[in-house]
Amino acid sequence: MKLIGSHTSPFARKVRIVLAEKKIDYDFEIDSPWLEESKVPNINPLGKIPVLVLDDNTPLFDSRVIVEYIDNVTPNSKLFPAPNRERTEVKRWEALADGICDAGVAAFLEAKRPKKEQSASWIARQRDKIARSLAFMSSELGEKNFCMGTHFSLADIALGTALGYLSFRFPDINWQETHPNLDKLNAKLLLRPSFADTVPHD
Repeated sequence: MKLIGSHTSPFARKVRIVLAEKKIDYDFEIDSPWLEESKVPNINPLGKIPVLVLDDNTPLFDSRVIVEYIDNVTPNSKLFPAPNRERTEVKRWEALADGICDAGVAAFLEAKRPKKEQSASWIARQRDKIARSLAFMSSELGEKNFCMGTHFSLADIALGTALGYLSFRFPDINWQETHPNLDKLNAKLLLRPSFADTVPHD
């Protein structure tokens, strides 16, 4: 399999972590739809990363679709529970974490525009989404060891990916101090090679 993505994309990182946790070999092809010569739109009509190209050249896109597919490829280290209420909870954590990343990407890109063309209210709205989502995550996590209680799952991967992206792009959002329980879980996740080896960088 071939994964197309970048070292800065939180969604590509989420997939890379899942591939590492499942011990699946793949080729990582660096590409970004923001590059003029990008081949991404030729593979994913939505022009987004990541894209997982299967052995038969079928492209899978949207990180949520990709990670669920990967988890079903091999029986080891299952990251999703069987279809039930718990699985819905895992996917809810993923939706929340992905939403933080979506808001972060939107705010980051808006801030890159020429100053006179930027919308301060748009950036503030995205950052408010992030703040509210972090508070909700912190409340839901409480004193648990992992998002789902005692066991590591895709929920933790999604959360750790979102927190890593905020640390990378928005160091001024000091979630480590405002939500120490999130910081504690994030530190635990970074002890895993799958997280340590995929820390975002330019």
